[in-house]
Amino acid sequence: MMNASSHLHRFSSTQSSSSLLPKPFIQRSPPASLLSIGRRRSSTLEFQGKQKCLLSIRASVIDNVKGVKTSKENASSAKAVIRATDPGLLSNLVGNTLLLELVSADIDSATGLEKETIKGYAKKVKTENDEVIYESEFKVPAGFGEVGAILVQNELYKEMFLNNIVLDGLPNGSIHFNCSSWVHSKFDNAIKRIFFSNKSYLPNDTPTGLKKLRETDLENLRGNGEGERKKFDRIYDYDTYNDLGNPDSSSDDLARPVLGSKVHPYPRRCRTGRPRSKKDPLSETRSISVYVPRDEIFEDVKVSTFGINTLKSVLHAFLPTLEVILLNPKLGFPHFTDIDTLFKEGVPVPKDKNFFQLLLPRLVKTVTDGGDEALLFESPEMMERDKFSWFRDEEFSRQTLAGLNPYSLELVTEWPLKSKLDPEIYGSPESLITTELVEREIRGVMTIDEALKQKKMFILDYHDLLLPYVSKVREIEGTTLYGSRTLFFLTMEGTLEPIAIELTRPPVGDKPQWKQVFTPGWDGTSCWLWRLAKAHVCAHDSGYHQLVIHWLRTHCCTEPYIIAANRQLSAMHPIYRLLHPHFRYTMEINALARESLINAGGIIESCFSPGKYAIELSSAAYDQLWRFDMEALPSDLIRRGMAVEDPTAEHGLKLSIEDYPFANDGLILWDAIKQWVRDYVNHYYPDSSLVESDKELQDWWTEVRTKGHADKKDEPWWPVLKTPEDLVNVLTTIIWVAAGHHAAVNFGQYVYAGYFPNRPTIARTNMPTEDPVDDEYKNFLHKPEFALLKCFPSKIQATTVMAVLDVLSSHSPDEEYLGDQTEPSWAENPVIKAAFEQFNGRLKELEGIIDERNTNLSLKNRTGAGVVPYELLKPFSKPGVTGMGVPNSISI
Repeated sequence: MMNASSHLHRFSSTQSSSSLLPKPFIQRSPPASLLSIGRRRSSTLEFQGKQKCLLSIRASVIDNVKGVKTSKENASSAKAVIRATDPGLLSNLVGNTLLLELVSADIDSATGLEKETIKGYAKKVKTENDEVIYESEFKVPAGFGEVGAILVQNELYKEMFLNNIVLDGLPNGSIHFNCSSWVHSKFDNAIKRIFFSNKSYLPNDTPTGLKKLRETDLENLRGNGEGERKKFDRIYDYDTYNDLGNPDSSSDDLARPVLGSKVHPYPRRCRTGRPRSKKDPLSETRSISVYVPRDEIFEDVKVSTFGINTLKSVLHAFLPTLEVILLNPKLGFPHFTDIDTLFKEGVPVPKDKNFFQLLLPRLVKTVTDGGDEALLFESPEMMERDKFSWFRDEEFSRQTLAGLNPYSLELVTEWPLKSKLDPEIYGSPESLITTELVEREIRGVMTIDEALKQKKMFILDYHDLLLPYVSKVREIEGTTLYGSRTLFFLTMEGTLEPIAIELTRPPVGDKPQWKQVFTPGWDGTSCWLWRLAKAHVCAHDSGYHQLVIHWLRTHCCTEPYIIAANRQLSAMHPIYRLLHPHFRYTMEINALARESLINAGGIIESCFSPGKYAIELSSAAYDQLWRFDMEALPSDLIRRGMAVEDPTAEHGLKLSIEDYPFANDGLILWDAIKQWVRDYVNHYYPDSSLVESDKELQDWWTEVRTKGHADKKDEPWWPVLKTPEDLVNVLTTIIWVAAGHHAAVNFGQYVYAGYFPNRPTIARTNMPTEDPVDDEYKNFLHKPEFALLKCFPSKIQATTVMAVLDVLSSHSPDEEYLGDQTEPSWAENPVIKAAFEQFNGRLKELEGIIDERNTNLSLKNRTGAGVVPYELLKPFSKPGVTGMGVPNSISI
């Protein structure tokens, strides 16, 4: 995100490096109301000692400015009025605060060099409604030319947040500079900040007086690749994922392989420059906080907001408390009624922790007259509508099309099913799901050949990806794993019916390969084995969803686009300004993930089936499955056999399953994004040659491939940027991934997984038939319900995941939704402004279409008795857990 010279808005309190508490626990000064002049909204922020100065500079012509000598005829006298919030520290400041330098867009015709800048200091004049007002006076000589940039130097000892600059009263009218960036103190860094006006320029069109400044700004953002990054830095560079493990820990179990190599291919992250591990020189040491460039930091709206502060509070303070309360990490739920108590009675919170209710009002509530508090979960919408829907096969199938992970279902195109893994290592590759079994389960409606020809067979296939990890995962106490295949049949009603689940264990030690096929069955034993098999598949799908569909394909793969954009695209480049809103908050949420979610011993490893091999498994998926050209929604659907190209069909695609809610809504959203991007690109690139001759654009795309995704840099499928339509396709894909893809797989997490039996994240026990001679099989026959509960996550695992998913599913009050609010640079261009308004109109139309579809009872995969309507791709939402809303970016 973000070259701070065009970064939209980042407010964040800085945590002491010696403090283990998250930001909300640090003493704050009273809230200050921030007036955001020339921006979309005003915000209420709270401070912790940092000078969060929201500045708005306005310059206007002054007829008589005392003390200013006129050196040229018709010179313009201008005053800059600066507004800043007063967090307490600023209220007593006097003297100079900011040095401003106006930069001409023209060069001196006589010398051919850049013109001298015009300098002016900003001084405090008064405080007004919690704002500090500063003023600065300039004298702009005739012939200076248009002001194209402003240099800013912060004379204070603390950083400031500069909002925007508006120069009024100049001969050619007002000039706007959208800054929205932290400005470091000159005592931390002597380099002056550069802010360009809101006019966008391709590199070859850059005014001559700004060309060197344009390159200088990019050089500052690239850094030199050396040293450890400081909190005030705005440097973007690459590194491998070498900071997930902790080799120097006293526990040898926390070492992890470096991801980002030939052995473990992976996208790159932002470089921090921390020291190397003593035991493993390839790994980086861990720290309390993880560097991200300064303008990538979250803004604090208020303590109780849903968002990063809440997530940090859950991870750093609440979950450790929960571990103390639930002493036995292996303890499960003895009865299903015990699961219900999480929503009715809750888990008691110690009285000395009563600040949790203020911090986490949705999770922690007062439950007795005596004021006792408890972790009391809100009932997820799915549970509210139909508490037993998770038990039904119809819902199990429906969620592959309209649930949390609509990205894994594939059309069966080859028969019989067969593994591609080495049989010498993993055993027989042939599946036990036979033709006879399938035709029996579909009750003779058609033959298998007819079903394949009519595109009636679909599969969730986690067999070959998971099987290489089964033996290793089974060495971890308290978890197990299989390779799995789940086969579905498309009924006459357009719904899916599950007909078989195959679970496979490769040869282990002196034990041969074991595999078994489970079907719905009609007797008690078969029915309960089927339910257990579904629990294993749900755990596989939960892990794959979180590690691959969610983390890898959105968060992880997007970070290189952000880094490359800040390093290679100037803040005045129109493509930077198009992409910039879609990079908001992503780098810091990724840093937090490395800190507490995907790290060794973190939430993912502790609560999901792959355990300590979780992120290594995502590396295998990246190696085997990820292709940029297949991240576009139409290409993804075609690759999975869920659609075929059809010029006569809507969106140019014919779906294999007509009632596929994710695809039906997603394709409308995809087309809307693509039309907006095409209108934008064609305005700035009316000629195809302009794309190839745009050096910054070509360098950006080259760096995405060769540095950001270096382990796949030589793949032949990377798109080439030669024409405007090539650029449209690339940009639409990036925006889709950051907005539509992420929204579809993130904001329904609590809706569908808040009641964890629907989507258990881990399977803790083997199938009782794997070794039917032991006591587990006898116990299963005696009390199968208890066997299912033992397979489910433990109490600590379930409550941990539920608390995290509740936060991850929430929209913050400051959420910025796709197509909702125009950027300042777009608003100043009539063509772009009109195109954006059309984009906004299409998204509002999509909202109406989704509402109408969700009342159509013939669409059984998205509506019906007890069914949660599919709303995940409705563009707009109110704050909180809503199960809808498509933010611009991967913001949580």
